[in-house]
Amino acid sequence: MELSNVHNVALWGFLAAVAFGAIANKTNFCTMGAVSDWVNMGDKTRLRAWFLAIGVAIIGAQLLQAWGVVNLGKSIYLTANFGWVGHALGGLLFGIGMTLGGGCGQRTLVRIGGGNLKSLVVMLLMGITAYMTLRGLLAPARINVIEAANLDLAGRNIPDQGIATLIQSVTGESKTLGWAVAAVVGLGFTLFALASREFLKSFDALFAGISIGLLVTAGWYITGKIGFDEFEPVRLESYTFVAPVAENLNYLMTYTGSTIGFGIAAVFGVIAGSFLYSVLSGSFRIETFSSRADMVNHLIGGVLMGFGGVIALGCTIGQGVTGMSTLALGSAITLFTIIFGAALTMKVQGHLMDELPFLRALRLALADMRLLPAPR
Repeated sequence: MELSNVHNVALWGFLAAVAFGAIANKTNFCTMGAVSDWVNMGDKTRLRAWFLAIGVAIIGAQLLQAWGVVNLGKSIYLTANFGWVGHALGGLLFGIGMTLGGGCGQRTLVRIGGGNLKSLVVMLLMGITAYMTLRGLLAPARINVIEAANLDLAGRNIPDQGIATLIQSVTGESKTLGWAVAAVVGLGFTLFALASREFLKSFDALFAGISIGLLVTAGWYITGKIGFDEFEPVRLESYTFVAPVAENLNYLMTYTGSTIGFGIAAVFGVIAGSFLYSVLSGSFRIETFSSRADMVNHLIGGVLMGFGGVIALGCTIGQGVTGMSTLALGSAITLFTIIFGAALTMKVQGHLMDELPFLRALRLALADMRLLPAPR
């Protein structure tokens, strides 16, 4: 039986996501863990793996664009509707949420495949909140408050929010500027990651960074090349794990009236890949909440990730790797605020362990990050 274009894209997206889930489980690829290792122990190994994935994805996606395989301008990341508030606030909330919830959207799916029931609860809350923000109770707030501050770049004769485009609007037209920006940013992330002997000695970190970056590039190829069909078009996208979780829950509840897409298939694929690796490696373990406080943190984390991920148009993978591969300014803002939100939350948590009041802990955390003067 010949598959329709939509189902063919979903199948390829699922298969690549199976590899994604297995690799992320095997290598312990975790963006929240990367920030935690850096903030709490000064270890940048997993942070370098994340940045290597970003660098590889930028180079891969920009090459696909240069070769005419895909048109990244058709993605949601490069629109002229610049939602700077959503990117900044959403990234901050997502960073806080992923710290409280024990991992970002991608890590949540990987942990579910490994038997973590806490992450299952986080996924359900993240998906429900994301759907409420997309089309439900929270949608009016998103539209009338967050998106009301969006900047219409087209009205300023700027066609999109690409970093190179914005620079060109200030400095004048240059045919080589796009390539220069892609080379500087892509190679910058890559060289930062590789500029550590300890990182180069870590096969898992090196393998994770390269593989995740290539899989995000593959996602663009699947939807942009394999899925190209004028009569049965599919949306140009690559891997992201907040809105697709919401769409996944809706798909499960309305299966007979819904159609599977790349994002929905990717969610299934990551869980399946992680599950297969866990079973084959003997690492599958059922894990539940250890305390009431642990449960409350995960519940809050799921809600914040669902809301923040939607208004920011992505997560640590969806914006931090996939979005960054398009060289969109919004993706860069989201990446920065996710890292900032996670780091700040970890600092606050550390001070709360000393039984300090929350505001005092927040004040000390900001001082630790040199954003406020150190208290006397």
